[in-house]
Amino acid sequence: MSDALIAAKVPAAVELEPGAYFWCACGRADPQPFCTGAHKGSGLFPQKFELAEKKTVYLCQCKQSKNPPFCDGSHRAL
Repeated sequence: MSDALIAAKVPAAVELEPGAYFWCACGRADPQPFCTGAHKGSGLFPQKFELAEKKTVYLCQCKQSKNPPFCDGSHRAL
């Protein structure tokens, strides 16, 4: 299994509609922060999350969050 790559040291602020999303957990997707299938062969897999209402969320791009897919400030220690 590969380690996740640090895609950025800041969260991605995105306004999302209700529905299901797949967050990139490997750091290889381009563009971030959603899965593009770039994880294939890495041993890492995207994380599905769902929103019940439209809202702005802050998604982790450093891949170190203890609350994935959401940013918890872990990037500040990198």
